Amino acid sequence: MKLRGAAGRITIVLVVGLIWLAQVERGVTQTVAGPAKTLEGARCDRAHFRLLLDVGHSAEVPGAMSARNVPEFRFNLRLAKEIDEALIGAGFEHTELLVTHGRKQIGLTKRVANANHSAPDMFLSIHHDSVPDRFMERWEYEGKKSWFSDRFKGHSIFVSWDNPARELSLKFARLLGLQLEARGLAYTPHYTEPFMGRYQRQLVDPEAGVYRFDQLRVLRETHIPAVLLEAGSIINRDEELQLQSAEHRALISGAVVDAADAFCAAPPYRQADGRSGSRSQ
Repeated sequence: MKLRGAAGRITIVLVVGLIWLAQVERGVTQTVAGPAKTLEGARCDRAHFRLLLDVGHSAEVPGAMSARNVPEFRFNLRLAKEIDEALIGAGFEHTELLVTHGRKQIGLTKRVANANHSAPDMFLSIHHDSVPDRFMERWEYEGKKSWFSDRFKGHSIFVSWDNPARELSLKFARLLGLQLEARGLAYTPHYTEPFMGRYQRQLVDPEAGVYRFDQLRVLRETHIPAVLLEAGSIINRDEELQLQSAEHRALISGAVVDAADAFCAAPPYRQADGRSGSRSQ
């Protein structure tokens, strides 16, 4: 059947338009589906991903004291070593352990300088938590008067809005928090409470337990993605015993390994040479 006149031209235009629209729809579908398959099949090049594990505090400045009079630095060093071993055992061959010596400000300056000089793909600082002095109670442990607070328990994760790689810091922090949650570990919500006063923090990811803490030098002054993990409260008597457990520490180590793998596999992340990409080459 021949199409004549204006009606014929309109019909032809409509037919061509419908064909073009169908092609566009197919193209959009292919565009969306293509990258999705790539992301699903993405793998972390663990042998080239560089994670720097910072042991919080030092022998000279040991940090908080636990309910049973064990310095925080000892908890930090043991957990960081076990995370280091777990990462290397999982194929993250370039994982490094950063142990800093010296008094507080000198030690912090060295810590930041070492992190920036090393320029890893991710900087993770390992700590253990306590509480403000006003929440402390006295008790006696092994014949010695000690301090404790069983009021709060749980881990917490911190990032700084002043870190130049803030979005990537937040991305890793979220992955870590979700991995800890998947292992049955709960974060502490008490930092959001007004009674914390100057210690109150903004909860930026309520699902993963990530807080904003801009003033921390190891987060603010590092030039790479940086996250700080408070693995639990050592001033809480029950949680201190949990943190002394090899099984509990293995859960934390496993969470770090899986978070590092997911972060490395999902582009983009900042590579050590300053480029952005899915994996280091």
